[in-house]
Amino acid sequence: MMNENELITEAGEATLDGAGDDLRAQLDAANAKADDNYQKFLLAMADFENYKKRMQRDIETIVTAHRRKLLERMLPVLDNLERALQFDQSGGEKLRGGIENTLRGFEAVLVSEGVKAIDVKDKPFDPRIAEAIGTMPAPEGVDDDVVLEVAEKGYTIGEELLRPAKVLVAKKA
Repeated sequence: MMNENELITEAGEATLDGAGDDLRAQLDAANAKADDNYQKFLLAMADFENYKKRMQRDIETIVTAHRRKLLERMLPVLDNLERALQFDQSGGEKLRGGIENTLRGFEAVLVSEGVKAIDVKDKPFDPRIAEAIGTMPAPEGVDDDVVLEVAEKGYTIGEELLRPAKVLVAKKA
């Protein structure tokens, strides 16, 4: 007893003539929607990963900026301690020893933070790492634009300049 909408396949299975096409279309539409949703999911995951990386970079930038600001504020204290040691010749050895210990403590903190002093004395002047605050007559055998005196040390943090050195440069008369 076969209905007029039923067809017998070669394998002997009954199918509905018009309904089979409709079910196939629904299945194809559902598969297309599933693929579309999966692609949206992959895009959302990629966006989230990019967001995480961007936030990590932003956090590192903020931390580095604050660290840099703190270290820059410490450098004048270090300069003053060094100046005190240069001019304390009065024989107060306990005071001098205390200043030296304080200076070593500051230097240790700076080293632990990746800060290094820039050695520019007796080297050609480099405006990328030093600021010329004056000139001096060049002694015999010294070329122009060689750093003769360092008024204030320069420092780097990693590969980045933290503070340029302030120097006096040789100029021939």
